[in-house]
Amino acid sequence: MEFSTQTTASLHQIKTAALAVGVFADGELSAAADIIDRAAGGALRAVLKTEFKAKPDTHLVLRNLEGVMAVRVILIGLGKKNAYKPAAHVNAEFAFARYCADASLAEGVTTLASIECPGSSLHERARAAASAALSAVYRYTETFGKPQDPAPKLKKIALAVARADAAEAQKGLREGRAIGNGMSLTRLLGDLPPNVCTPTYLGNTAKKLAREFKTLKAEVLDQKRIEALKMGSFLSVARGSYEPPAFIVLTHTPAGMTAAQRKDKAPIVLVGKGITFDAGGISIKPAAAMDEMKYDMCGAASVLGTMRAIAELELGREVIGLIAACENLPSGRANKPGDIVTSMSGQTIEILNTDAEGRLVLCDALTYAERFKPAAVIDMATLTGACVIALGHVNTGLFSTDDALAQSLLQAGRETNDPAWRMPLEDAYQKQLQSNFADIANIGGRDAGAVTAACFLSRFTQNYAWAHLDIAGTAWNSGKQKGATGRPVPLLVNYLIAQA
Repeated sequence: MEFSTQTTASLHQIKTAALAVGVFADGELSAAADIIDRAAGGALRAVLKTEFKAKPDTHLVLRNLEGVMAVRVILIGLGKKNAYKPAAHVNAEFAFARYCADASLAEGVTTLASIECPGSSLHERARAAASAALSAVYRYTETFGKPQDPAPKLKKIALAVARADAAEAQKGLREGRAIGNGMSLTRLLGDLPPNVCTPTYLGNTAKKLAREFKTLKAEVLDQKRIEALKMGSFLSVARGSYEPPAFIVLTHTPAGMTAAQRKDKAPIVLVGKGITFDAGGISIKPAAAMDEMKYDMCGAASVLGTMRAIAELELGREVIGLIAACENLPSGRANKPGDIVTSMSGQTIEILNTDAEGRLVLCDALTYAERFKPAAVIDMATLTGACVIALGHVNTGLFSTDDALAQSLLQAGRETNDPAWRMPLEDAYQKQLQSNFADIANIGGRDAGAVTAACFLSRFTQNYAWAHLDIAGTAWNSGKQKGATGRPVPLLVNYLIAQA
């Protein structure tokens, strides 16, 4: 999709299929809406008095207003002005773009980013407008036998801003476009069925990205090479499936970066859980909603989406993406409760529950990350149902042993409407992971399940700054709205931009 700025002050003279203006529930018009209202002889205020309450997530279409060149003026409800926050702006931009897509329009102009919003800059609002527009036009079509609804025709969105603000808005649009494209890739990988999106498919996706972007280099390690690394914990999960595992290394190196520069500034490493289907293994899950376990690779999908975004932005910082990908299925070769495996770090693990497999693949990936002497390592995983119980579907669970890293990630989430909430990680929780037969047990009981899962991972991250994002409640939607969300790509990309 193409994004641009529209700097004319004469909004009523803009020729477009759809012009979005914001109105507040208390009857106050935004500055842009006021201009259109005056040009149209008070048509907007008349509608506000009679039929449009301007509540959040609502819109009204006015066609062929006298004195206005736009074919349609879309009134976007913003809710009460004193409650207008960045999240409301994101929803408003999404509503406009979704209308344009549903109405089969090819282009539109939005004035919404020009509305002052406490806690956000124009740069951030422009970024949100672009990513929201790309989210609005996302459609899953890959596995339908018959054509569904026609694909959205929306190809161009322009932001109406003051001429002096154009450069700031364009910077935000560029970032938002990259984030939106990264989210779309993440969503597509999550939504694909597990018989298509296998570990091999994820590896091929990484290779495809490396062909598309010159700053990316992909390497996919097969089972023999994984065995040579002595990743016994990861491989124990893969044993139960006939699908071969894959360990993916995707590196973004800025163009022109010298070996000396690489040595001077340590890379940031992203680690993703890539369980392309999780039946729970021998500790098998209930049948209800098991189909949603195709989303257990959303951590891996988020790594790939984030790497795509930073490659598009030509980010000036080395970033390495690591993905441990396999299936977790029950079979005669699968892990059994009571088995003891040896991780790449040399620590032994007693497997008390084979459905706590995410930490078993991540721990070896986190050990592998040490070789890069990273500035920071961030892993993301649909790790625990306990995190969903604790935080629901609003906040991603954030665990970290480094306060500065945690604060940077929290800030990045706030700025992109992709929020996280920091959870405890005290040493006192570690005792729940004690085992009579190994260095560590893979579960710590029902109490504080998300915390003890993070505590498990922390034992493999002693040599670098580390954060863990539990995205079990935020990576996808369930039920009738089933589908991947693309989170936490916005948070990660914004964090990486700040580090560059």
